[in-house]
Amino acid sequence: MLNSIKRLLARMALVVGPILGLAPTAAYAICDVDYVVQGGDNLFSIAEAHYGGRDRWSLIYYRNQSELVGSSVIPGRKLYIPCPPEDNTPDATPLQKADAELTLLTGNGVGPFTNKSLPGQGMVTELVNAALELSPSPVSYAINWDDTWSGHLPKLGKQEFDMGFPWTKPDCAAQPDHERCTSFHFSDPLVSIPVMLFVRDDQQFPFAKDADIEGKTLCRPSDQFVSDLERAGRRWLSDGKIDLIQPETAVQCFELLQQGKVDAVSVDLFLGASTIVDLNLREKVVPLEQPVGETSLHVVISKRHWRGTSHLYRVNAGLQSLRDSGRFEEIMSRHLELFWAQLQ
Repeated sequence: MLNSIKRLLARMALVVGPILGLAPTAAYAICDVDYVVQGGDNLFSIAEAHYGGRDRWSLIYYRNQSELVGSSVIPGRKLYIPCPPEDNTPDATPLQKADAELTLLTGNGVGPFTNKSLPGQGMVTELVNAALELSPSPVSYAINWDDTWSGHLPKLGKQEFDMGFPWTKPDCAAQPDHERCTSFHFSDPLVSIPVMLFVRDDQQFPFAKDADIEGKTLCRPSDQFVSDLERAGRRWLSDGKIDLIQPETAVQCFELLQQGKVDAVSVDLFLGASTIVDLNLREKVVPLEQPVGETSLHVVISKRHWRGTSHLYRVNAGLQSLRDSGRFEEIMSRHLELFWAQLQ
């Protein structure tokens, strides 16, 4: 299962460096020293040994990029271990202020994308920070955290906050009356995520073409969109080509799979992989190599917001600058590597 996910992550990021073991084997040392990489080391284990925590691994990464391959360390190479910045060192996000012109709303618990305990507070949070710092005519901004996700869109609709992330976008061409389509503008995609079919390892489930799915029973949580199942030329649901069961959670879907009540679970790669690990289903459940669809994460802003167009332009222009500079792929690769390491 893990090898299949690693291949899919590598395909998604285009370039993801190899991961070494997680056990911290580096000898303890103070900062402002050189360290020779040992077998079994990685950036996270070295940071833990030198700083007492993995969250400062990026200090080593940015100081030693010429000695790394992607974001992977090479045994035998010498790395400089810098000291953590003092409180008066310029911040990497100087536009972030408590009393800011632009306020954004997010929350913990969305896979590797937004989590205050992760480096950069998650992949998407780091991308949003970097995009706003690179945007034309940048403004000060604040990122607010609220883990009650059901309240985010109503608050954005009332303009208690200016923008929110990360949100999936419905197929607004096929569903123009969907509440998110009628009420919100969406940024360009922050991250595109493959939607996979997860199946029992002891079951035969070929999937090379759409016809292979006909007659199958799939499971997808009720809060997930199904537009990929209904896209033009497919129409699996409306034409009765498949049965779809929609419990509340991905955990329930995987339990039904184990009980033989569904043929496959259809969720995005990150949710599926994390759930498999949480339920101790490694090697019992595997993702098929071919995605069944794709979803994407966006920044959203209410269509009633008087500065909606200008704020959205800032985000989109900043994202384009990120891509042009190569930093977009670098941020993606680092977070995908961390996600893979956590799965291991």
